[in-house]
Amino acid sequence: MSNILIIKHGSLGDLIQANGAIKDIKKFYLNRKVFLLTSQPYAIFMSECPYIDGVIIDKRLPRWNLFYLNNLKKNLKKYEFSKVFDLQNSSRTKFYRRFIIKNVEWSSSETSLEPGQKKIEFDKDPVLDRMEVQLTKSGIETEYVKNIDLSWAVSDISRLIKQYANDEYILLFPFCSRKLPHKKWPYFKELILKLKQVFKNKYPILLAPGPDEIEEANNLNAKVVLDGKDPVNIKTLVSLIYKSKFIVSNDTGPAHIASHLDKNGIVLFGSHTTAKKVSIENYNFKAISVENLKDLDVDSVINSIKSKLN
Repeated sequence: MSNILIIKHGSLGDLIQANGAIKDIKKFYLNRKVFLLTSQPYAIFMSECPYIDGVIIDKRLPRWNLFYLNNLKKNLKKYEFSKVFDLQNSSRTKFYRRFIIKNVEWSSSETSLEPGQKKIEFDKDPVLDRMEVQLTKSGIETEYVKNIDLSWAVSDISRLIKQYANDEYILLFPFCSRKLPHKKWPYFKELILKLKQVFKNKYPILLAPGPDEIEEANNLNAKVVLDGKDPVNIKTLVSLIYKSKFIVSNDTGPAHIASHLDKNGIVLFGSHTTAKKVSIENYNFKAISVENLKDLDVDSVINSIKSKLN
């Protein structure tokens, strides 16, 4: 029996958002094996996802590395895929369609376009709307694409909570990719001080940094959550967000996790994109959007937090 391949390399937020589409695909192909092609940092996490039957790692080496591409092609050929769902929709996956996974039915944003519609226009729509269109074009009922269920990724973290907070806590994500500094609000240190004053230390302020963010986190005068000396893994991160009282985040992966866990919180946006386009807002999780994040003052963020916590 032929297998199904889903391609989603990352980032973390993008993979979280794809969980609903992945669930819909698996439900449609219940009697087929569904595999995910993703990048190394997300392989262990997604291998526990109940909607896929296996994970294939793509190192995403340069396209001039013909030795790697040939091995990838041979490896994928063994699975005898009959259909590919390209949820990454990148130049790399477009290349794969032409040269690596040929002669297979392919679903992508390009195959989802209406007659005369250009991809550049399609890509302006909210990301979950685009996924919904893409799956619908393949005849898949989209029950979960906008109703993402992350319950499978929540684990028991009572030990960590007891160590760092005991009970309710506010969780902050002041970090962002070094390649995307324009997404970073620069006043988290001042926000932490203000939060402690306003709420009279009622809520411990926690940070959960990634591998390259620990030094920065240690300079922010909050509790830095680690697993021993290491950053927490993705499932623990999801669980920390799930158990939190309130979230404040830049536009990063943890913000998408918070949104799809329907957590009470806010995400801070500059002009790099809109909350609507990345499908991040819901009833409890809201965006504060400004032209330039440097112009968003601490009091405005505090007032938004107070209005939702009090």
